[in-house]
Amino acid sequence: MATTVYHGADGTISVAVDSGPAGDAAKTVADTFSLTPVGRCTGVTVNVTNDVKAFHELGQRFATDLRPGNINVSGSIQRAYVNGALLRLMLGEAGDSRPAGAFVGPQFNLSLEMKNPADPDNPASITVMGVQISAWNYTLPEDDFVMENVDFRALWVKTEEKKAN
Repeated sequence: MATTVYHGADGTISVAVDSGPAGDAAKTVADTFSLTPVGRCTGVTVNVTNDVKAFHELGQRFATDLRPGNINVSGSIQRAYVNGALLRLMLGEAGDSRPAGAFVGPQFNLSLEMKNPADPDNPASITVMGVQISAWNYTLPEDDFVMENVDFRALWVKTEEKKAN
């Protein structure tokens, strides 16, 4: 039974890549900007939705059956260290110059690791697989920290909780 609780300070975020054209495009950015771990992040959100469909029979006000539908994975990350890395993870080679034609969009895995210092033998992780950044925003406030924010979509998500022996 899981009893460890986590705080934002217990977490780290890393970018990992799979082989292939989209993974290679992400690897170039991850290596250039040392995105293991991704630093200065706050407000990380991962959303998983299941489009549950309700079946209603004539004459019944309550549903008589629920069916799972499409599962969608999305999220966002806020980052206070703006160096172009997250924008390049969205644009790939288009982050340097405008390509003449079509280009590969980077795809990567986002690993969120949690380890409570008071209980280091029971870490937990969430790995968001097949991530592509769908939006990048840059905020330059008058009297606060400069922040970038990215929204992402992903193929699927997996969780892992390691139990102490």
